[in-house]
Amino acid sequence: MEERGDDEPMESLVTEPAGLQTLIDVLHRRGYTVIGPAVRDGVIVNAEIHTIDDLPRGWGDDQQAGHYRLRRRGDDALFGFAAAAQSAKPVFFPAASLVWSGRLTADGLPVDDSSPDSQPETAAPYALLGIRSCDLSALAVHDRILGERASVDDGYVRRRRGAFIVAVACSDPGATCFCASMGTGPRPESHFDLRLTELIDQTQHRFVIEASGERGEQVLAELPGERPDAKTLSDAEFVSAAARGRMGRALQTNGLREALYAGVNSPVWDDVAARCLSCANCTLVCPTCFCSSTADVTDLTATTVERRRVWASCFTSDFSYLHGGVVRRSTASRYRQWMTHKFASWVDQFGVPGCVGCGRCITWCPAGIDVTEEAAKLHADPAVAPPDVRKRR
Repeated sequence: MEERGDDEPMESLVTEPAGLQTLIDVLHRRGYTVIGPAVRDGVIVNAEIHTIDDLPRGWGDDQQAGHYRLRRRGDDALFGFAAAAQSAKPVFFPAASLVWSGRLTADGLPVDDSSPDSQPETAAPYALLGIRSCDLSALAVHDRILGERASVDDGYVRRRRGAFIVAVACSDPGATCFCASMGTGPRPESHFDLRLTELIDQTQHRFVIEASGERGEQVLAELPGERPDAKTLSDAEFVSAAARGRMGRALQTNGLREALYAGVNSPVWDDVAARCLSCANCTLVCPTCFCSSTADVTDLTATTVERRRVWASCFTSDFSYLHGGVVRRSTASRYRQWMTHKFASWVDQFGVPGCVGCGRCITWCPAGIDVTEEAAKLHADPAVAPPDVRKRR
């Protein structure tokens, strides 16, 4: 998407909730399938959105280590929660997708490889409504890893192509959020077409909508509203500033990469392994993890076979199975691999960390393991922490 320069002011307007409904209608008219947050089975998930009534009006969330509950806010905020149970990752990189299928006939086993992941299709492009800055940063990571290298992920590229992004400034970070530490939020700064900021008090409920790039400006021109005054724009910026000051967690990133490389034999790993269940929850809710495997499935008659790509996790015992043996047999070694990859070798590979500070790995860990605490323990280990980091503690 084409974006404005850092010094160029964005076209903007302020509108009421009815204007948000108009935005959804405009996106539908332009041929998009609109995906946004919705309440399902006691959690907020991504779902197809048709009206603002599909959004989690009046719902907030309580998130702690190993704890997630929805709660009533007492107002009509549409985006008054922290992080949904899943990011936008499954929209473009689904947990399971068909690669090819075949059916046994008298002439053999013809293979049908016209699956959604092997051939382009004419499905409507996606419009993501209400994506948070942390998840937007994760999407940018996937764009680079899955869509811009020499060997691209065809399924991801097809789903991602033409997507319209409506980002939202986070107003209510959860107790497990630490996007401010990672430099990925709470205010979206790039990689979007429109940016929403919800302003709500006892007398008014409004949205400041700002456009980045030509597509965003075209959609903005179709929405009702008026140009925001300086105070309204200042109020919108204050929402993000206040959210930054209410982060539930903090991660000391300075020196962490070096500490991880130096801490191969740190007692931190055995300590966390005594609590870790190797359940893979953290990787399955992580917005940047992209490991996958293949699974071949036949029906009971053994005449139909399908090959599916499925998400994989470095926490499973067979993930590192090579030539008759498992490389990482212990839970300690698997947690060390995951954390070292996220905060050290990922930087070497892709130039950015593999963590965006969404906090989902903390929230959805049944043992309540907190990656920010484990990082702090590693920093505190005098055998591995760089001297300049120890002095700042």
